[in-house]
Amino acid sequence: MEETLRIERMGYEEAAVAHLASGKTVFVEGACPGDVGVAAVLEEKASFATARLLSLDEASPVRVDQPCPYGACLVGDPARLRCGGCPWQRLDYAAQLAAKRENVVARLVRSAHWDAARAQAVVGEAVGSKREWGYRNKVELAAAKDARGFFDLGFYAANSHDVVAVDACRAAVRGAERAPRAMRGALRYLQNSGDLDIFRVGVRHSLRTRSTEIALWTRPGAFPRAAVAKTLGSALKATSIVRVLAEPGKERKIKGLEVLAGAGHWEEEVAGVRFMVSAPSFFQVNTAQAETLVRLVVEGLGGRVGEDGFAGLDGAYVADLYAGCGTFSVPLALAGADVVAVESAGSSVRDLRRNADANGADVDVVGGDAGRELPDLGRLDALVVDPPRSGLGEGVVESIAAAAPERVAYVSCNPATWARDVVRFEDAGYRLDAARPVDLFPQTYHVEVASTFVRQEGRL
Repeated sequence: MEETLRIERMGYEEAAVAHLASGKTVFVEGACPGDVGVAAVLEEKASFATARLLSLDEASPVRVDQPCPYGACLVGDPARLRCGGCPWQRLDYAAQLAAKRENVVARLVRSAHWDAARAQAVVGEAVGSKREWGYRNKVELAAAKDARGFFDLGFYAANSHDVVAVDACRAAVRGAERAPRAMRGALRYLQNSGDLDIFRVGVRHSLRTRSTEIALWTRPGAFPRAAVAKTLGSALKATSIVRVLAEPGKERKIKGLEVLAGAGHWEEEVAGVRFMVSAPSFFQVNTAQAETLVRLVVEGLGGRVGEDGFAGLDGAYVADLYAGCGTFSVPLALAGADVVAVESAGSSVRDLRRNADANGADVDVVGGDAGRELPDLGRLDALVVDPPRSGLGEGVVESIAAAAPERVAYVSCNPATWARDVVRFEDAGYRLDAARPVDLFPQTYHVEVASTFVRQEGRL
C-alpha cells in the first residue's frame, strides 16, 4: 500500500513520524520533518505502522545531501545495502540538535508522565559538537569474507548483521578515517600466513596526543604475532598494536590481551587530564564532548572547572558508579573530593588505578558491581552514575537514596531508561534539577543526557 504523507518530526531512532489517513502513527524510513512524499507501507500493526519513503513531492528545508557514499536510506533506493552508522546525515545539523532535545523532552512527558511545560523548562538546549564529521576517536570494524574468500572489513548494515565494506569513515578523526582500507589491505596480505580468526578490528586515534592503537579481536589460539605486528605497523603508524582474546558475541568476557607492539594502550587527553586506555575498556568516542560531560558533572555537584583546572569540592565524599577508566573520578578528585570509584570490568579497573596515579589523583577504586558495593560506602555528599544503556538496575536508586547524597549527577546514553529512572529518583525523594542533552554522536539519533538531581528537604 502506498500513501502520500506529510512528515511531522523525527522519532526516537532512525525513522521520522507521520500519520496515515486513518490516523495511525507511521514510522517512515528515509524521511525528514517537513517532507511531503509517497511512502510504501511495509508493515501495519494494531497501534502503528512502518513505511519507507519512495519519492518526494516537496523536500523539507532541513533535508541536505548525504556526504557519505555509504549512507543509509536514500529516497527511492530501498534495495542497496548501506552502512547503518550515520542514519541522520540527511538532516542539517541544527535540525538534528533540535530533534534530539525534543526527544529527551518527549521521554519525560511520555515515560515519566511529566507536564510538557515542566519538561521544556528543565531540559536545556542540546550542546552541539564542534565537529559534525571527523569526531570519532574510535572506529570498530566488523570482519567478514567477500565472495572470493578474501578478508573484508566494514560496518554493519542498518538492522542487520550483514557487513558493508567501506574504504573510509567520514565520522572518524583524521588518522583513523582511512583505517578500514589500510587494515583491509594489510590483513589480506597476512591471509597467506593462514586463517587469522579475526572477527573485529578496533582503531583508536587521538588528535591531541597522536596516540594510535590497533586492536585485533580474535579467538584464542595460534597467531602469527611477529608478522602481524610488522605488517600492521607498516600499514598504519601505530603507537600500540594489541590482540584481544575473546569469542564473537562475548566481547566483554575477555580471556586475555597480548601486546604485539608498542605501548599496549591508547592515550587521550580530556580537560587537561591524561588517560591511558586499554583496548577492552570503554572511553567516550567524542573527546571534545567528553570534556563537556566532565564540566557538567563537576559543576552539577558544586565544583568548578577553569583554566587552572578543577576546584570547589574540597573534602566532599563522592562516589562514582560505573566509573570506567576514571573519566569523572579523576577530575572530581583533582577538584578536591574524596572519591570512591566502583567499576566491574577488570580492564577498566586497572586503567582507573593507573590513570589516578598518573594524574596525582587520590581515588579509592573498588572492583565490583555498583548495586552490590553501594550499600557499603556509607553516607555520601554527592554521587555520579554513568550506567550502560539499560540504565540503573532494580534497587540501585533506593540504595542511592539510603546513602543520602545531596546531589546526584546522572549521565545517560539512553533517554528511555533515563526517563524511567527519573521516576524512581523522584519517588525516592530527589528532584530533577537540570538536564542537558549533549551530542556526542552527530549524524546519528543517539544523544547523551547530563542531568542533576537534588535531594529534597526532610528526606533522609
